[in-house]
Amino acid sequence: MAAGPTERTLQRLRREGWTAEVVERWIPQARRRRDLFGVVDVLALRGGETLAVQATSRSNVAARISKIRESDALPLIREAGWRIEVWGWARDSKGRWQVRVEDMSE
Repeated sequence: MAAGPTERTLQRLRREGWTAEVVERWIPQARRRRDLFGVVDVLALRGGETLAVQATSRSNVAARISKIRESDALPLIREAGWRIEVWGWARDSKGRWQVRVEDMSE
């Protein structure tokens, strides 16, 4: 089975020295996933840094940016000093996975 955006995000963060965990949860009754604070799929720690990531396909980056901008949690995440990024994954012309990172921290 191919790795999805969340798994690719975890792999990359861990390679870069982050301690990272998936923080979205499955709601069986609704048959859907619920992101932490409605906008975070992966939470990562490294040194004194906290990084919140919304992982998606490259084609959905704009929708995720809008979702985060409209979230009541965004000012709280920023106030806490966390970075928040959208990571959009797509294959390049040679079939390799590439990520587009959009920083929503400011």
